[in-house]
Amino acid sequence: MNMIEPNLCHLSTAKDLLLTHYGLDESILLRTLNEIFFHRVDYADLYLQITRSETWSLEEGIVKSGSFSIDQGVGVRAIVGQHTAFAYYDDLSLQALAQAAQATRSIAQVGSGKAYARVAGVLHSNVGHNLYQPTDPLNSLDANAKVALLERIEKIAHSKDPRVTQVIASLSGEYDVILVARSDGALAADLRPLVRMSVTVIAEQNQRREMGTSGGGGRYDYAYFTEEVITNYVDSAVHAALVNLEALPAPAGTMTVVLGPGWPGVLLHEAIGHGLEGDFNRKGSSAFSGRIGERVAAHGVTVVDNGTLANRRGSLNIDDEGNLTQCTTLIEDGILTGYMQDTLNARLMKTKVTGNARRESYAALPMPRMTNTYMLGGNQDPDEIIASVNHGLYAVNFGGGQVDITNGKFVFSTSEAYMIENGKISYPVKGATLVGNGPESLKYISMIGNNMSLDTGVGVCGKEGQTVPVGVGQPTLRIDRITVGGTI
Repeated sequence: MNMIEPNLCHLSTAKDLLLTHYGLDESILLRTLNEIFFHRVDYADLYLQITRSETWSLEEGIVKSGSFSIDQGVGVRAIVGQHTAFAYYDDLSLQALAQAAQATRSIAQVGSGKAYARVAGVLHSNVGHNLYQPTDPLNSLDANAKVALLERIEKIAHSKDPRVTQVIASLSGEYDVILVARSDGALAADLRPLVRMSVTVIAEQNQRREMGTSGGGGRYDYAYFTEEVITNYVDSAVHAALVNLEALPAPAGTMTVVLGPGWPGVLLHEAIGHGLEGDFNRKGSSAFSGRIGERVAAHGVTVVDNGTLANRRGSLNIDDEGNLTQCTTLIEDGILTGYMQDTLNARLMKTKVTGNARRESYAALPMPRMTNTYMLGGNQDPDEIIASVNHGLYAVNFGGGQVDITNGKFVFSTSEAYMIENGKISYPVKGATLVGNGPESLKYISMIGNNMSLDTGVGVCGKEGQTVPVGVGQPTLRIDRITVGGTI
């Protein structure tokens, strides 16, 4: 199966679950859109959604919690110029549509008479990609099997090393069904599975306790978590905990930093990714505003946002406005080439939609957001990159971080890091933080590895109170100059 061929089953299934089941049909959607256009708005859309989700967690050998929820509703939006009117209702019914539309129409009166767009006469299907199987992961294992999976994780972890004293594991799944109807006549749907496993290990030695974490997932069902996959998660978590037991306090100062492949791309995501979203650039609040065509990074640095990777956590068959996701080149060989756009910001900035409209749920407005954002690989061997450093830090994994998108300044804490001395990895360090400026740090990249990899599938991105699943990635990178905040 070609994973980017159009999928023809999503729309039919979504119609059954979101329209037919609740006594709705396409004619009702069109009538609702026409009611919103009573005040001659520029654009309107309806976003219908049902989400089923669950989480199971194990601690101290006991499955301590298991939760299940269903959320459903409709969000109704109208756009007049730069103004947006929005209302939502936590129900799927003719009454809910009518009330949300009436509220939106009332809000939109501020722009009445200034726009002359009209609602299309019929709805036509926008067919999305086929990037993942449209199966409900919650039904792929029964409750006993889910509990057994968590218990298996604990057993494997304790077998790895006697210093492992505690294991915390969780398993979560989600099945999201959406349907988007737009005033331009587009009708699109997506069936989105999502699973995630998290493993935390606590190890003790000489009255010292340290923690290691791992996990992953993607747009699969629970069959993804094979014995090999969960063993890899456990190995990573145990390794991190044991390394931290031996770690020494990190030194502070400005030095060369080598970033490992995969999850360290979260620094790229935060430090420059948000600054390349269309809304921040339209408002002039990003460090990258108005800089299309300028050099913003070193030669060899190419960054893309790609929502079309099969089964990836950040991938979507369509975005949350019904547009096809795509691979957008943001920086090419160090030159800024584009921003991520939704419909509103693309129209106001007179550019093309890139399929990056995302929303947390029907109760939230869409905005331009990242999907899977990563730097492409170079041609240098990772061992050569390490060998090129006389004195510096090798950051393998990251914990939390924060960034100010107006100036690109960031602070990130490492969860696994080592000192590099005379071209070799020496001893592990604890308490290292990276402090810098995203746009400036891009200019100090001097070596790019040939080992680009994506994260294991754990990314969650927050923006304006909304969280969405994302992916990050990068190859091994050498950054010649960055401030390391340490404990000595």
